[in-house]
This record gives sequence, C-alpha cells and structure tokens, in this order.
Amino acid sequence: MRVDWLEPDWPANAGVRALSTVRFGGISLAPYASLNLGDHVGDDPAAVAENRRRLVVAAGLPAEPVWLAQVHGTTVADLDATPAITADAAFTRQPGRVCAILTADCLPVLLTEESGGVVAAAHAGWRGLAGGVIEATVRAVGEPPGRLMAWLGPAIGPDHFEVGAEVREAMLREDPRASGAFTLNARGRFMADLGALARRRLEALGVSRIYGNGQCTYTDADRYFSHRRDGTTGRQATLIWLEHAPT
Repeated sequence: MRVDWLEPDWPANAGVRALSTVRFGGISLAPYASLNLGDHVGDDPAAVAENRRRLVVAAGLPAEPVWLAQVHGTTVADLDATPAITADAAFTRQPGRVCAILTADCLPVLLTEESGGVVAAAHAGWRGLAGGVIEATVRAVGEPPGRLMAWLGPAIGPDHFEVGAEVREAMLREDPRASGAFTLNARGRFMADLGALARRRLEALGVSRIYGNGQCTYTDADRYFSHRRDGTTGRQATLIWLEHAPT
C-alpha cells in the first residue's frame, strides 16, 4: 500500500505546500502499523527511519522534515536560525525547509501569510492551547494576523475527547467565554472541542480565515493513529513548507 496523505483545502499561495499523513504505507508492525513517523513511542527505530524516508520520496519533499522534540509547551522554533530544538511549533521563511508536527489526537495547526512569505506549524493539545502555543506562533511569525490564514488538521473530535474539570478551568482562565466548547457528560466530566477552542484563540488574535478540522482521529481507526483510542500507537505528521519564494 502506498504512502498517502490529506492536503489542506485552503486558498494558500501557490508556493505553499502542505500535507497531513495517514497511517498506511509504511513498514511498522502493530501497534504502530504502518506509517508511524514518531521516533519516541517505542517503535523500531529502523522502521521509523524507513517510514520517514518513504514519506520524503513519495511526497517529493525538498528536504527531511525538521522533527521537533514536542513537550506540550509553547516554544516556537525559528527553522531559519536553528536546525533542531525542543519545541511545539516551528516557522520558516526559507524555501525548502519543512516544518513538521507529530500528533495522535492533538490538533495540528498550520499557518501561512497570504502572499506566501512564511509558513508555520503548531502542536495544539489542550495543554498547548491553554498555555498559548497558538498566540506564541502568531507572534513568532511576525505578520499582521489579518494577513494570515490557518488550517486545522486531523484531531480527536468533540464526541470522544473527555476531560476533567481542571482542563476546562485551565482553558477558561484565559478565555471565559470558551465554556461553549465543553459539554458536561453523564460521568460528571466534560467533552471538549479542540477545534472550537483553537478557532476561538485564532479569531481573538485577528486570524479570521480558518479552514479544516473535519477529520476525527479517534473515530477513523483505518486512517489515523489515536492515543486516546489505542494507548500505545504511532504518530501521523502534518507538514508545511515553501516550495519557492513568493512571487
């Protein structure tokens, strides 16, 4: 089975390329089957390396993606200044550098400026959202928010993301009106909508052109890894890069 991926449906500049992988097309064995791209989840390192190689070839990437060490924080890596860093977001203005985010339920967020001068990717789980990873990424990009557009990739959907009251409280501290993204369930806990929370953060910054967020990693076991569903599992990747300088 060939390596496959989803491409964002958004009106990005022609020089901007992006994709979000699905789980088939690699050589990893269960529970990482098959295109696991995460090297930190217990999979055979040789299998991960081959999966990454296959992705580079199949997608015609201009370079190996810059794989971040993600820690659910708010650090944003400037890929034009440093080749690798512990961070949960990255951006570049240079063609040929590939920003990469690994997820298995958390929300990948892509950003680009309307003329195609910069691209960014952020790893937005609830901790990152509460901590301000989206705000930090928009600041790091350094463009007027009105000129930015965002794409929200595959993530766990609101019907399956159960959290405790402490998560809701953490989100509401910075955005009291975000209560609408939480629904009380019969267990006395809350079902959270990551996509809605991210949209609120983006819109508050002035980013109004927001696309995507139509795929649930928990529901679609054939296409996506899901930590909440499976526990030990692989990671899919969401990538963005500049194919050439803006025209």
